[in-house]
Amino acid sequence: ARSFADIGDIVRGRDLFYGNPQESVQRIILEKNFKKYFQQIYNDVTSRKKSAEAEARYKKDEDGNYYQLREDWWDANRETVWKAITCDADGSYFRPTCGDEENKSTRAKDKCRCDKEKGAKADQVPTYLDYVPQYL
Repeated sequence: ARSFADIGDIVRGRDLFYGNPQESVQRIILEKNFKKYFQQIYNDVTSRKKSAEAEARYKKDEDGNYYQLREDWWDANRETVWKAITCDADGSYFRPTCGDEENKSTRAKDKCRCDKEKGAKADQVPTYLDYVPQYL
């Protein structure tokens, strides 16, 4: 099973696990697609008004991996990715993680996200959810 952190590593191009031999073809296809998508994002970002800033930050590397752009994209979109992964998960499927009191937890009622109105960090992926697929 892959963890949410592993998904981030894959998106950012930092995953050290290249998969089982039977998965290597899929891995090559995935990385090829990431390069294509991030090239499109690079072209879009560098064609705007502040293109000089973007070009300086995201220098086009020789092999087209766009590591800095991938890193920034993940930082900007990880909360959205988390919500997309958990959008169909019933709130009762997760263990208690929310609560007003120091030692009292209540069950997250909305797809593993706590109530922001009570000061919860609803955009944070719970640390105990290391392996997302085992919960979904």
